Amino acid sequence: MTVYEKNFLNLPIENLPLDIIPVAGRIGAEIQGINLADELSDEDVAAIRAALNHHKVIFFRGQHNFSDAEHERLAERFGKPVAHPTVPVAEGSRYLLELDSREGYAASTWHTDVTFVDSYPAISILRSINAPAAGGDTLWANTASAYDNLPTPLKSLVDDLWAVHSNDYDYSEIFHKNTELAKERRKEFTSTLYETHHPVVHIHPETQERNLLVGHFVKNFIGLNQRDSQDLIRILQEHITRPENTVRWRWQAGDVAIWDNRATQHRAIADFGTQRRTLRRATIAGTPTVAINGKQGKTISINHRFNG
Repeated sequence: MTVYEKNFLNLPIENLPLDIIPVAGRIGAEIQGINLADELSDEDVAAIRAALNHHKVIFFRGQHNFSDAEHERLAERFGKPVAHPTVPVAEGSRYLLELDSREGYAASTWHTDVTFVDSYPAISILRSINAPAAGGDTLWANTASAYDNLPTPLKSLVDDLWAVHSNDYDYSEIFHKNTELAKERRKEFTSTLYETHHPVVHIHPETQERNLLVGHFVKNFIGLNQRDSQDLIRILQEHITRPENTVRWRWQAGDVAIWDNRATQHRAIADFGTQRRTLRRATIAGTPTVAINGKQGKTISINHRFNG
């Protein structure tokens, strides 16, 4: 942690040296006056991290000169960039993941990225290359405020509960188009099957907030049967995605969003028809989850499949 990060970590958000405009009450803010293609100072990076801890997702408009190389360079300022564990990187990049509507893909169910591994990404940096004229927005939800506002009996239930996360799940809501390309993407996504145990409530390593960890990679809760698990998943997801816990971003080409993957869920809205929607994402390595009792999340199995 740099000197600036130590100084800014507990600084009131209004005292940060940034032009911050909140977008919603509990999550999301736009930062103006910064060109992400520039070589940011340590002070700028530390202030952005502090804003991220507070707002969970932050947005930058008009980053039109922000190339793949600059995207990767920015990611390196926030930690160790990591590629997706099963999906190949975008052409010409070292670890960027491309999300392109031509491939029949829209992550239109609520999730936290890559929770099927133990040290899932801490931070994601997403940039818009092609944005639909209408539609294709992204929603984020604050999983810390969702936990804070759970009824006490529900908190008591989930505080000690653990879940099984896997990338082997129902893809029907993710790959909407039943094309050969969509089938290949599905096959690619499950080329290695992971199963990981995470606490349903984990402690954020920087803010120490308690966060709910659910989303579409959860198969079931340990100790509960499938039917009871699905009922409880539905209840928790309804609390997480209540409108007051969310923010909605209308994409323009050149926008960049940075979010704390440890404190949020997100989903795309697949309402843009045949319009082109292309984004590229960098992810920053995280650490194993930590439960309230200090126990760490753990990957239980990794099964390499041969699809040839």
